[in-house]
Amino acid sequence: MINYYSYNTKIGDILIVEDNENIVEIVFAKKETIGNKKETDTIKKAAKQLKEYFDGKRKTFDFPIKPQGTEFQKQVWAALQNIPYGELCSYKQIAEKIGNPKAVRAVGMANNKNPLPVVVPCHRVIGSNGKLTGYAYGLDMKEYLINLEKNSDLL
Repeated sequence: MINYYSYNTKIGDILIVEDNENIVEIVFAKKETIGNKKETDTIKKAAKQLKEYFDGKRKTFDFPIKPQGTEFQKQVWAALQNIPYGELCSYKQIAEKIGNPKAVRAVGMANNKNPLPVVVPCHRVIGSNGKLTGYAYGLDMKEYLINLEKNSDLL
C-alpha cells in the first residue's frame, strides 16, 4: 500500500512516499501522487532524519528504502551510497566503481532519475573538472547541500 505525506522544511516542501514500509520516493516540491495521504511511522522516521540532516545533525539515514528503477540505475544508486558525507566524487569515478568506465553519461542519467535525493546522495557527484554539473533540483540546491555538508560540525 502506497502512503505519502508532505512536510515543510528549511529547503521547502518535501513529499515522502512509502510503499510497504519502505521509503520509495522523496520529492523536493509539492507533487500529486497516487496513494493514501497518511503519516505512517516509517514516513515520520524519514521526515525526522531528513530534518536532522538539514539541521546539520545527521550524516546517515537508517530508515528502510527501496528505490525503484532499472538494474543499472540501482547499481549506480548503490555506489552513490558509498560516497562519504562531506566528500565528492565524479561521474567517471562512479562509472569506474560499477565496473563500466565508459558509462559516464549513463551514470549521469541514473543520477537524474534518483528517487531518493539526499538519502542516496547524488548531490555529491560532480564533473571530472571539479565543477558542479546537473542536478534534478537545480545547481543552487546541489551547491546548498554540498556546502551544508562541508560546513557541518559532523565531519
